[in-house]
Amino acid sequence: MKNLIESFIKDEKGTAALEFVLVFPVFFGFFLMTYEAGIISSRHVMLERGVDVTVREVRIGAIPDPTRDNLRNRICAVAGILPDCIRQLEIELVQRDPRAWVALDPDIKCVDRGDLDAVPVNLIDGTANNELMFMRACIRIDPFLPSSALGKAIVAANDNAQADGSYALVATGAFVVEPFRAE
Repeated sequence: MKNLIESFIKDEKGTAALEFVLVFPVFFGFFLMTYEAGIISSRHVMLERGVDVTVREVRIGAIPDPTRDNLRNRICAVAGILPDCIRQLEIELVQRDPRAWVALDPDIKCVDRGDLDAVPVNLIDGTANNELMFMRACIRIDPFLPSSALGKAIVAANDNAQADGSYALVATGAFVVEPFRAE
């Protein structure tokens, strides 16, 4: 029996496998976090692009009567890669007077996942010629890999009834409405 134990201890077969078992999970975890961060970044870039294109179209009059549904549809059409965009996207379009400045509310209006059918009120102010307007868009998205370290951290940081395991991406645009309407 003593010889069997000594031969087992001296045997070097499988040392590479042991090294692999110790190192692989760490590198795979880094890969998953990198992948999740890339997905978040690309979704945020596309949301920003959707807001920029939509703001430009409202500003020049291509969307003459911006309603909540028109703006959401246009942002989602341009953004493309945002999952369940129409239901998860919320729009705020607010007029501000630059000569009598009132700051925007720091709380961004976002979809309440606990009540997806609720329609928020007063998120769209009317647009008129030469007015300073701010558009804020907020979308709730589930992590692509919720079991990765970054996915778990995102879910933990957004642990409330409104988020329901999601995170919010926010994009903002400001513009002055071009004088395209005859008043």
